Amino acid sequence: MNPSFLLWLAVALGTFLAAATASRAYIGSNSIPMLLFSLGLYCAGNLVMLKLMREGGLAMAVSISAIAQLLLINVIAMVVFGERLSTTQLIGVAVGAVAMALMLFPGPGKA
Repeated sequence: MNPSFLLWLAVALGTFLAAATASRAYIGSNSIPMLLFSLGLYCAGNLVMLKLMREGGLAMAVSISAIAQLLLINVIAMVVFGERLSTTQLIGVAVGAVAMALMLFPGPGKA
């Protein structure tokens, strides 16, 4: 895994996690400034994704980012907002983690 790819992935993940957290905060407060803040973060995250796609390719960038967001936003939803997943949903999250681990193994594909 290219160190530059990992750096941009971390920036994208942080931005999207902050945006999702702000979106959830908006739902709880109905604050228009919080909604605008969330939308701004989503826009910034998508701009970072362009750089991430350049570093790692479209398939790898979008797949790894989506699964990492799935895993991390579930942690935030449970810890910060007290949300709970059913057993079936937790199995789905675990399958996503396995999928991400498999994608990170080096293979013959070009990234």
